[in-house]
Amino acid sequence: MCIINKPQNEIHFRLTTTLTPEQFVAGLTDFGPGRSKLFSNSANEYLLVHQRGHLGADVTEGSGGIWERLCYDWSDPNRVVLTTTDSNVWGGGSGYTYTFKRQPNGTTDIDLVVVREGKNLKGRLLAFVLRTIGTRVLESAFENSVKAIETRNVGSCECAAASAVQQCSC
Repeated sequence: MCIINKPQNEIHFRLTTTLTPEQFVAGLTDFGPGRSKLFSNSANEYLLVHQRGHLGADVTEGSGGIWERLCYDWSDPNRVVLTTTDSNVWGGGSGYTYTFKRQPNGTTDIDLVVVREGKNLKGRLLAFVLRTIGTRVLESAFENSVKAIETRNVGSCECAAASAVQQCSC
């Protein structure tokens, strides 16, 4: 589901997953090799971790000629905020906010708010495209990231179970 609040340059998405918030945050904050398998807009050649702490990180990432430096804050177990601190196209209050709500059936609702404010002509054009015809691209990327983290999590659970009996190759 996608909701656009055009005056605020916000695009909202909601998805229900079998992941716990902790599992999703573990995938979101995995800045190691192969990050692009989880997040298609984070190509390995752009990825640079400037600093990483227990509850936050300062990371540059991007793809396709667009990059941004993001301040990650996962100090709240129910929310992760990524604030754009520098970019070649994004400025203002750009960034992402992931909010988690655990459901009684064991699933988790993830609400994602993407804010895109262009800081130059290219950024303003991209922000316009994302708010109009590009929302489906963002929604698909979000869905694919959640699915990739679910798959990775299932794989590591199976691997952990298998390793008790035999060598695991995951």
